Amino acid sequence: MAVMSGIVLFCVIWAMVFMIALPIRVQTQGDLGQVVEGTHAGAPEHHHLKKKALWTTLISMVLWAIFAGIILSGWFTVADVEDLLHGDPTPIGGIDG
Repeated sequence: MAVMSGIVLFCVIWAMVFMIALPIRVQTQGDLGQVVEGTHAGAPEHHHLKKKALWTTLISMVLWAIFAGIILSGWFTVADVEDLLHGDPTPIGGIDG
């Protein structure tokens, strides 16, 4: 895996984990009973973004290490994915020759 591929893999993992973490522990204005006039009751009051970004980074590092290890070990390759998606290639002359 090239350096740029590793960075892209980390960014994709980070974004996915962050999207999962966003709704966790959100306290809305409606939950707290302090709805500001002109805003929706579902607007977040306490979102804890710094903690979520830190936890997302830590979890993403672990997941990235696992995925990078699998990719670099050769245990699972692009050819394996192609075989799973398309099956074994058919010879040019067909099955009978």
